[in-house]
Amino acid sequence: MEIIVCIKQVPDTTELKIDPITGTLIRKGVPSIMNYDDKAALEEALKLKDSYNAKVTVITMGPEQAREVLEEALAMGADQAILLSDKRFSGADTWATSSTLAAAIKKLSFDVIFTGRQAIDGDTAQVGPQLAEKLNIPQVTYVRKVKFDGREFIVEREIEDGFEIVKVNPPVLFTVVKQANKPRYMSIRKIVEVCSEDKITTWKYEDIEIDENHIGLKGSPTKVKRTFIPEPKGRGKILQGSLEEQLTTLINELKEKHLL
Repeated sequence: MEIIVCIKQVPDTTELKIDPITGTLIRKGVPSIMNYDDKAALEEALKLKDSYNAKVTVITMGPEQAREVLEEALAMGADQAILLSDKRFSGADTWATSSTLAAAIKKLSFDVIFTGRQAIDGDTAQVGPQLAEKLNIPQVTYVRKVKFDGREFIVEREIEDGFEIVKVNPPVLFTVVKQANKPRYMSIRKIVEVCSEDKITTWKYEDIEIDENHIGLKGSPTKVKRTFIPEPKGRGKILQGSLEEQLTTLINELKEKHLL
């Protein structure tokens, strides 16, 4: 079984601040981590590797710094890693990102692709589904459990009021929620291997077949106009008395504010 896992290096959102003048994220001095949902997706892939002797390839798009999350993935148990890094890839929205990833993945063989449900820095949940569409393969989103019976995958996916069971044949793409599992730690032996043997391959624009107009800022149909922190809301008011008295008070106050 050939497995590809798409992961992303993201800023630790607990440390994020926004420049009040430019409205952009202040990334300087902010630590970067592997996106939580992506780490859960990687764990699901590694569990399949443990059971079926699968080969796991991790891939990410980003600057040279993104090698850090690939090294972490290798130390967790992935077999090889690919870094898509080129200035022409920068500024990409979800559409351009999925186009670039799809072009790279078309060079690889795979039975299943794992991605996280969404990234904590964008929260769009779009790259995984877009990637499946561009590769023309089935997709199952919001996955929380994956099993393979030797022929087809049996997965549980979260829905609003519970979960549903889906059966699907490979090739297929799964987007995984962070609640799916508890990702394993890096092993000492794997860390030593990562430090002593470079298993990361870097691909530039010339290494994948894609129109330059479909990547980076040029290939992005959406642009971020402004980033801001919502203003805190005022304190709420707790109404006292019986239900009828609370309703009367509420109606009167809404009338006073000309909301009724």
